[in-house]
Amino acid sequence: MKDGLALNRREMLKSSALLLASAAFDEDNALKNLPALVPKYQIGACDWSVGRQLSPEAFERAKQIGLNGIQVSYNTGKDEKGLSAPETLQAIRDASARTGVKVSSLAIGELNRVPYKSQPKTEEWVWNSVDAAKALGVKVILLAFFSEGDLRNDDAGKKAVIERLKKVAPHAEKQGITLGIESWLSGQEHLDIIHAVGSKAVKVYYDFRNSTDAGHDIFKEIPMLGRDMICEIHMKENGQRLGEGPLDWPRVAKAVKDIGYEGWMQIEGATPQGAEIIPCYQHNLDYLKGLFVT
Repeated sequence: MKDGLALNRREMLKSSALLLASAAFDEDNALKNLPALVPKYQIGACDWSVGRQLSPEAFERAKQIGLNGIQVSYNTGKDEKGLSAPETLQAIRDASARTGVKVSSLAIGELNRVPYKSQPKTEEWVWNSVDAAKALGVKVILLAFFSEGDLRNDDAGKKAVIERLKKVAPHAEKQGITLGIESWLSGQEHLDIIHAVGSKAVKVYYDFRNSTDAGHDIFKEIPMLGRDMICEIHMKENGQRLGEGPLDWPRVAKAVKDIGYEGWMQIEGATPQGAEIIPCYQHNLDYLKGLFVT
């Protein structure tokens, strides 16, 4: 009887050990298969603001600063084909892999010089930028409407932009890409354009500094637009580091948190004239971390 009990006990202990090992193995595999946690806020910078537009060197600078990502220019005045050239696209992809700095989003700043509202070739730029974004795993493309592309007091220009966005929006939707309008227009004017286009692929790329300079009340516009209409945000001061200019950044941070915004914020400008970019951007990054991350 004692021998039988001892044998049964050994078998039970052996079975228990196997069960524990199996459970530990399953748990380990489950943890490995979990998707990587994405931070609530990620901080990047515009490649033109770190002095390396559409260049792999922007990623080296971003790594030195400590940024999570770089907003990459789709093209430039000297290279209108930009990321539609396979070799340029691959160079950006390689730089991101080498440095660990993400391509946070794309931007077509050339639309300030060559307006989307009037220049036919810009339709090809925007269409092709969607393909480039998809290839880079990027979700947002900034479409700029300043300087020559300004839409203020330009009903004909707005109508032209709406018609062109209607043509490209289905392509963006299919690829899972959002086209973000950044302009001097009010929040309501942005919404009017978005509703006229009628696509979930078109949203607002919000810049607190630009909107304030245009005379809009950002603390009314932020909740009006909400997280559903703001696809990404610029964190900018003109000629001053973040926290040292006239914008009330703690209040901006609260407004952004109140609407439940999550995702990328890109530092733009925020460098005093003649100042070194790297230390300025290290300050800007630390300042934003203090407002949003800690």
